[in-house]
Amino acid sequence: MIVYHGSNMIVDHPDVGHSFRDLDFGRGFYVTTVREQAERWAIRKALFAKNSKPVLNEYELLSAMDGLGVRNFGDDLDSWIDFVCKCSDGDLGYQQYDIIIGNVANDKVFRVVDLYHSGVWDKDRALKEIRVYPGYDQIAFITQKAIDQTLVFTKALEVSL
Repeated sequence: MIVYHGSNMIVDHPDVGHSFRDLDFGRGFYVTTVREQAERWAIRKALFAKNSKPVLNEYELLSAMDGLGVRNFGDDLDSWIDFVCKCSDGDLGYQQYDIIIGNVANDKVFRVVDLYHSGVWDKDRALKEIRVYPGYDQIAFITQKAIDQTLVFTKALEVSL
């Protein structure tokens, strides 16, 4: 399977050591199966970093996940939303996994998660709202072992602004 990582640089040797902040699934190296999503992220990163260009990094995701702890939320938005909220609170429970797969809280979805997390909306209302947004995905590599075992860099392309 082909996966993508949007950046403002070529990332031919991904590592979890460069993760500087907790995202939806904690600290890790994130990829997606949706090329358009990664391209948008690359443009966003390049706009924030002076003198850089958006870069789409492409990888082959191998199916060799033997011995890895994988958490795949699939269509389970109920568990997903609680997990994302815990990660945003700094909970380190995500570290029990090597790879975490699920939806992505893009700008619109993040607002819904935030309204649920702050108690403004209950879970039923939040889940109903999330279901109307297009489903983007993300795969978070939490450990270097997972990257080394399953991810192979294939190429990098500059994205047009």
